[in-house]
Amino acid sequence: MQVEKLAEEMQGPTVKWMLGKASEFDAVITGSLIIRENNSFFNRMVWVEPDQQVRWYDKKHLFTMGEEHLNYSSGNRRVTLDWKGWKFRLLICYDLRFPVWSRNNDDYDVLVYAANWPSAKHQVWKTLLVARALENQCYCIGANRVGKDEMGLNYSGDSAFISPRGEAAWLGNAETSLTFSLSPDDLRPFRKKFPVLKDRDRFLLE
Repeated sequence: MQVEKLAEEMQGPTVKWMLGKASEFDAVITGSLIIRENNSFFNRMVWVEPDQQVRWYDKKHLFTMGEEHLNYSSGNRRVTLDWKGWKFRLLICYDLRFPVWSRNNDDYDVLVYAANWPSAKHQVWKTLLVARALENQCYCIGANRVGKDEMGLNYSGDSAFISPRGEAAWLGNAETSLTFSLSPDDLRPFRKKFPVLKDRDRFLLE
């Protein structure tokens, strides 16, 4: 919660690094960090494209048990981004517990979560990621940290790639990387054959 010490501006070193990597690899680079803006602090997921376009999502659900609500401002908009014919919905950590906020109104294909989810709740993390993929008929990507923080909390990783059918690949508890492929020939016929999104509840968001 050391937001004053750790926050950066959008023109700061982390976003500059992301811009460089996006250009170098001709790929989207995304991840979250503390951003200071207009005397407020946000847990912001930044999305950087190779053409140097920068977009972002600010975390909606603040973790009150960790006193985030005393240090951060809450985001108030859902963000869906188009990339190479795919629609990505960006979400952060605690947002995972709130299915209404991540509800697919037939407007995205992939959920992406950046997270700081502790080992003690690893089964909750894994269960909810699969649930979000199934209920929204989408691919779900969860990127979680590993190691131990300054408060002594352990993090087991369990980053994952999950299919719309709930088939999951888990990356375990070490720093690593893995390449996955998204398949329109899998997702779109599946939605057409089993169109549960047509029967979804319509929620009015606060």
